[in-house]
Amino acid sequence: MSEQNFEIKHKPEHHRYVITVDGEQAGFANYHEVGDVRDFNHTVIDPAFRGRGLSSPLIQASLDDTRESGKKIIPSCSAVEHFVQKNEGYKDLVQ
Repeated sequence: MSEQNFEIKHKPEHHRYVITVDGEQAGFANYHEVGDVRDFNHTVIDPAFRGRGLSSPLIQASLDDTRESGKKIIPSCSAVEHFVQKNEGYKDLVQ
């Protein structure tokens, strides 16, 4: 697999984290925020970018930023739930 140039940005005005590959939006992780809790409810990788392992870095960056903000999560999205189950270091974020 060739090396990818991806970037992940938080777009709080849209309640989402966006991953871009070479400047093109490849996917996003949406959340609904109430108080100090972010309910991650939908993660999408565009079909043209699937199979490149982009969901894990997207979810990891989203959860790392949420932790830095002092917030907890609800992993309503199955992809986020699966990531947390596979990565013990994120279980403390779950409300």
